[in-house]
Amino acid sequence: MSFFDPASLILTIFIIGYIVIIYEIYTRVNKAATAIFIASTTWLVLFSVKAVSKSTGELFEVIADTSQIIFFLLAAMTLVEVIDAHRGFQVVSRYLRTRSKPMLLILTGFVTFFLSAVLDNLTTMILMISILRKLIPEKKDRLTPLCLAVIAANAGGAWTPIGDVTTTMLWIQEKITTAAVISNVFFPSIIALVIPLVIYLMFEKGVYPHVVYDDEKKEPRSLIVLIVGIGALILVPILKAWTGLPPFLGILLGLSVVWFLTDLFHHPHKNREHLRITYALTRIDASGILFFLGILLSVEALSAAGLLKQLATFLSEQIAGFEGIAAAIGIVSAVVDNVPIVAATIGMYSLPVDHPFWLLVAYTAGTGGSIFLIGSAAGVALMGIEKIDFLEYLKRASLPAFLGYVGGILIFLLQR
Repeated sequence: MSFFDPASLILTIFIIGYIVIIYEIYTRVNKAATAIFIASTTWLVLFSVKAVSKSTGELFEVIADTSQIIFFLLAAMTLVEVIDAHRGFQVVSRYLRTRSKPMLLILTGFVTFFLSAVLDNLTTMILMISILRKLIPEKKDRLTPLCLAVIAANAGGAWTPIGDVTTTMLWIQEKITTAAVISNVFFPSIIALVIPLVIYLMFEKGVYPHVVYDDEKKEPRSLIVLIVGIGALILVPILKAWTGLPPFLGILLGLSVVWFLTDLFHHPHKNREHLRITYALTRIDASGILFFLGILLSVEALSAAGLLKQLATFLSEQIAGFEGIAAAIGIVSAVVDNVPIVAATIGMYSLPVDHPFWLLVAYTAGTGGSIFLIGSAAGVALMGIEKIDFLEYLKRASLPAFLGYVGGILIFLLQR
C-alpha cells in the first residue's frame, strides 16, 4: 500500500488529527473542531476516489446508525441537566455526610458506582466533585475520595447500556443486550471497584478535621422532576427489551414527558426560566456531542476504506483469543479515548449479539480508562475541575485501578 493511495491518506489524516485531539490542552483547538475536520476530509477522500452513488449510499447508512447515538446523547444530557437545575441530586450529598475517612470512601465508591449506572460517568463525576468540594474544603483531604470516584464512575458505567457512551454504542449497534451486559459485567465491575477500595481502606484512617454540611435551597417540584427524569432513563432499556423500541426514541419519549411537566410547573413564573427544558438545552455540552459525531463518522470512514478489516486481521494473528484482544483494548483506552476504540472495534468484527467478546469489551473499554487520568471522561473532568495533574493521579490511583481492572477480567472469565 503506497503512501499516496486513498487508504493511506485517510489513515494519515486520522492519525494526525487524533494527535491534535490528544494534545488539545496545548494546541488550544477544541477537539470537536478537529474531529469534525477529520470526518469531513476522510469522507472527501472517499468521495474523490469512489463512484459518487456508492460513497453516498455508504455515508447515508453510517448516518442512520450514528444519528441514533447522537440523538440518544442529546436527550440524555438534557434530562440530566434539567434534573441538576432543579437540584434534584442534592439528595446524594446527604448520604455522604460523615467525618470518618473509611466510611466516606465506602459511601463515595458505591454511591458513585450505582449513580453512574443510570447517569453517564462524566455527569456522575462532575456531580461527585461538586459534592465533595462542598463537604471537604481542603483539597488534599478529598483527593483520595475523588480518585476512587473516577474508578467507581467508570466501573459503574460499564455494566448498564446507558452508563457509558461505549456501552450505549454497543447496545444501539445491537452487539449487546440489556440482560446480557448486566448479568455478565456487573460482578466484574464490582470487583474493579472493590479491589481499589480495599487498598485505600488499608491506608485511610481517622476522621476529617472539618466537614461542611451546606444545604442549598431547593427548587420547586425538584423531587417530582428527579423521579420522573431518572425513571425516564431507566425505562429506555425496558422499552427496548419489551417492545423493541429503539433507544433514541425511548429517551426522546422520556424527555418529552419531562418537558411537558416542567413547562406546566414553571410557565407562569418568570423567575423559573432556568428550570425549563429550553434553558437546559443551552447548558448541555454541544461541543461534546459534535466531538462524538466527528469521531464516529471518522471511524466509519476508516471502515469504508477497508482499514479496520486489516487491523482486525492483524490483531487476530498477533493476539491469541478474544480475551486477549478485549484486554488490550482496555489497556489502550487508558491512554486513548475509548469512543473511537470501541467504534473501530464494532467495525472490525462481525460477531453475533451478546458474544463474550462484546461483553468483555463493554467491561474493558469502560474500566480500562481508570488506569490513567487521561483515559476517561471522568478522569479528564477531575483533571480540569480540581487541577489534579497526571503524576498525582498516577501515584494515588493507577496501580489500584489496574489491579481492579485485571481482577474484573478474571471474574468475567471465571463466570464463563
